[in-house]
Amino acid sequence: MQTLPNEKINHNFPQQKQEVQAADLLCIHDSPLVRVLYISAGFAALLMGILGAVLPVLPTTPFVLLAAYCFARSSARFHSKLLANRIAGPIIREWCQYRSIPRRAKHWAYLLMALSFCSSILLVPAVWQKAMLAAIGITLAVFIWRVPVRDTKVTSI
Repeated sequence: MQTLPNEKINHNFPQQKQEVQAADLLCIHDSPLVRVLYISAGFAALLMGILGAVLPVLPTTPFVLLAAYCFARSSARFHSKLLANRIAGPIIREWCQYRSIPRRAKHWAYLLMALSFCSSILLVPAVWQKAMLAAIGITLAVFIWRVPVRDTKVTSI
């Protein structure tokens, strides 16, 4: 749903407020060549993010955020599809609006990261590879720990 310039926006409705804030993220580049480069980088980042969901060590969220950034500069259609995704959309909006991630997403990141790093450490034969994976896992865990979490108050009606 797009709002016309002469329409009033009622910020009491969360969905309408989110659409307005998502529209503020769009900054389509003027040059067609730069837009093609951004959209290509966006699809490459999205592919890496999808691969990161199934491959150990490769992160997912940074690539999805990069894809959102690239799509915001190249294609309103792909940007809105990514924001409408039930998994990626809320995380992207949370990051863009508050520079934080939901507590639940942080817990899932820790769990999946621990499973992937531990299974990788068990599979590699050399001690130096195990040490390298452990160091990368600890570094990533510290990075995720440093990302702020915005606590939302749940109110019952």
